[in-house]
Amino acid sequence: MSIALDSFKKLKAYCEKEQFKGWDPYDGLNSKLFKAVLPLKHSAILRLAIIQGFKRCPINLRRIALVPKQHNAKGIGLFLQGYCNLVKAVERNPSLSQELGTREALTARVNELAELLISMRSQGDYHGACWGYNFDWQARRLFLFPAYTPTVVATNFCASALFDAYEVTGVEQYKEVALSAAEFVTKDLHRHILSDGKEGGEDSFLFSYSPLQGNDTVYNASLLGSKLLSLCYKYTGNEEYKRLAAASVRAALDGQGEDGSWVYGLLPVQQWVDSFHTGYNLDGLIAFYENCVKGIDSDEVAKPILAGIEKGFDFYIKNLFDEQNVPKYYSNKMYPIDIHCPGQLFVTLHRLHKTSEFTAKEDDVLNWTIRNMQDTKGYFYYQLKQGISSKISYMRWSNAFMFNALTYYIIDREV
Repeated sequence: MSIALDSFKKLKAYCEKEQFKGWDPYDGLNSKLFKAVLPLKHSAILRLAIIQGFKRCPINLRRIALVPKQHNAKGIGLFLQGYCNLVKAVERNPSLSQELGTREALTARVNELAELLISMRSQGDYHGACWGYNFDWQARRLFLFPAYTPTVVATNFCASALFDAYEVTGVEQYKEVALSAAEFVTKDLHRHILSDGKEGGEDSFLFSYSPLQGNDTVYNASLLGSKLLSLCYKYTGNEEYKRLAAASVRAALDGQGEDGSWVYGLLPVQQWVDSFHTGYNLDGLIAFYENCVKGIDSDEVAKPILAGIEKGFDFYIKNLFDEQNVPKYYSNKMYPIDIHCPGQLFVTLHRLHKTSEFTAKEDDVLNWTIRNMQDTKGYFYYQLKQGISSKISYMRWSNAFMFNALTYYIIDREV
């Protein structure tokens, strides 16, 4: 625990000093220099080249290219949820306040970040609260996500954090904003129909990644939509939320491999199996089970969901770490080791209530990550590669994610 606390305090101090602002692997198009001298509006290929160039380059060119450090909504959501976890940890074990801060100070930070997150909602003709990223993003399939285009992934992380903020503060506004995000999922996202239920079967579909067309075949994005609707069902009892979440869950269970794995998506170019997106899938399934099925529906309804979770977790824990418990990116390939790969383990074990079964593995992963992926300044690196690694500090991708992940480690070990 002392190793984790020391690591976390260094990260916490770094992020607070930076005021939770920073760069992102995908923020190349925020370059004031490139905007001034290059025809970015007219060339998708040029936009893609800039994003990939910044993302892949191990040297940080952002100062030279005048890319500003900014807040990112998903990053703020992760920090907010992390501080909520710290409040809970200190409530359970008051002695931790000497290491993490008093409940009053942590709650003040929760309120600060919750208010900031609410102010960062995407503006536009959307039905509920939703969030996107603070940069234009050019996808490989050559469609453009303008800055602040809301996504189901960012919206899930932000709304989930606001629910947690409501739980630790009692501020009704946080809950109400989070609940409105269900309207974004149900009315603004489109659906990739896999079964329409017209021939005696049940509906199944995947929620799209965003309201834009052409990004509706990804399992983890759809299941994070299910997770958000499940949380909203918990607070409202709205049966439509449960019904739609169930249809997305069915699609994911139908798409699960015999070995328990999920490919990233349905398209031929999405046929890989990776670490942290598998964790996202498990997170969506356990949220649906706990909020919409457990103690509500029959055992027959629960059985396939629990079986899918267990099969998926068994694949995850056995295939996405090597024999020395070094995290792998892909099921069949280790590198590049992204910081999400170790970080997601702490979240997944907590969500699935399996920490006590895998404490040795979790400690091995934690120790390896601190030794190999944390800088002396406190921040975490983006990726380790077999060649030259990217050790750039990215606030959303690396630091917010690990901040959040480490709070789950702490809250599970604070006894």
